[in-house]
Amino acid sequence: MGTSLMRSAVPRTDVALRPAALAMVWLGPGHPHETIAVPGVALADAEVLVAVEMSTICDSDVDTVLGLRSAPTPLVLGHESVGRVIATGHVGASAVDGTPLRIGDRVVWSATVSCANCERCLRGTPQHCRSVAEYGHERIGAHGDLTGAFGSHVQLREGTAIVRVPESLPAVVLAPASGATATAWAALARARRDRDVEGAAVRIYGAGLVGLSAAAIATEFGASVEVFDPDPSRRELASRYGAGSSGRVPDVVIEASGRAVAEAIDAVDLGGTVLLTGRLPCPEPVALDADSIVRRMITVSGVRDYSGIDLAEAVAFLAGRGRAYPFAEAVGDVRPLEEIDDALRAASAPDAPLRIGLIPGR
Repeated sequence: MGTSLMRSAVPRTDVALRPAALAMVWLGPGHPHETIAVPGVALADAEVLVAVEMSTICDSDVDTVLGLRSAPTPLVLGHESVGRVIATGHVGASAVDGTPLRIGDRVVWSATVSCANCERCLRGTPQHCRSVAEYGHERIGAHGDLTGAFGSHVQLREGTAIVRVPESLPAVVLAPASGATATAWAALARARRDRDVEGAAVRIYGAGLVGLSAAAIATEFGASVEVFDPDPSRRELASRYGAGSSGRVPDVVIEASGRAVAEAIDAVDLGGTVLLTGRLPCPEPVALDADSIVRRMITVSGVRDYSGIDLAEAVAFLAGRGRAYPFAEAVGDVRPLEEIDDALRAASAPDAPLRIGLIPGR
């Protein structure tokens, strides 16, 4: 673990919580969550304590609970959240834009914690930091108990990308920003490194929230967008996020389902770009025609998570031109945090909404 992520012997700021913070602790597949009370925390100099306004359940949370994804237990799941700063360490912390964070700031934050000093961070991929840590995927204890979004508070560590968000945007729009929206933005940002997306034909496989977000973002970049999904209701929903029927061989293909990798590579035009963002818990091997990739001179890139800049730009999109799209409807069900087990079962159903929200103290 890098030094910026370790609990060192530096002075800490003790914060008493009255009433105590609550964290929903997951013990493993087949076990219900247990509620623990956290009466206080000790903040290091650059750490931030956030009171959660709303968190949303991501597919990876469901996969973990179903036993399809390994995770150390006990842990507090969840990494899509919006909340408000209620305390900072002695030195304080800064937002992605470099300005100091203040008590009362409404914020979202990255799903990962990075050191900012290793070669991966320095080349612009902090989500692959040599000492990366992930909210909602680490065992409680070493860094406290408020380490995931499924609680009343989250203790944000040094190396977390934190972005202020507008008061005018509803929590149902902002909570998924640190998951689906920022990942979609990162995919389009990667595509724009290879070509001008304006006027390009973009095809997206998968009409989950990442795919739908990518459709809206690509549309605003001036692309002609089509979305493929086996579910007719999802295809219809995609039309509200800017998708249509381009009838063109795609210049850019975004695979956001994890189930159409071969189709995505086969579909892209000469000199095109394929972005792979979909991740299945138990993926099957995909046969690649290397000769076809070479002859067509295509670029195939993986996109996992995002940088702090991606998160900030995703929030700016949601606050601006993204208002034209139905992001507020993506959270189709909102439940009290204490009903987390029922909410996770509902999120695993075939007809589940794009996201289910959890609100502490409701």
